[in-house]
Amino acid sequence: MSHPSHKKELSSVRRIEGQLRGIAKMIEEEKYCVDILNQIKAVRNAIAGVEGRILKKHMKECVREALSDEKDFDDKVEEILKTLKRQT
Repeated sequence: MSHPSHKKELSSVRRIEGQLRGIAKMIEEEKYCVDILNQIKAVRNAIAGVEGRILKKHMKECVREALSDEKDFDDKVEEILKTLKRQT
């Protein structure tokens, strides 16, 4: 099975890296708690966006490919469920 490319997500991931560095700087500079929390929320939302796009691509490409074989499909469903459970 081939894997789809997620290189389009690199710019978002790099932006998130920058946001995290900014949060670290805010903490070092003892900025206002609510401002730090707002930035943390922004990072969480950005990560959720990347996660959603990667999951969508996985469903459209990897899971679709598995539909031709019932066992492969069941394995893919279990794999996704395990991944989603880890996030809670």
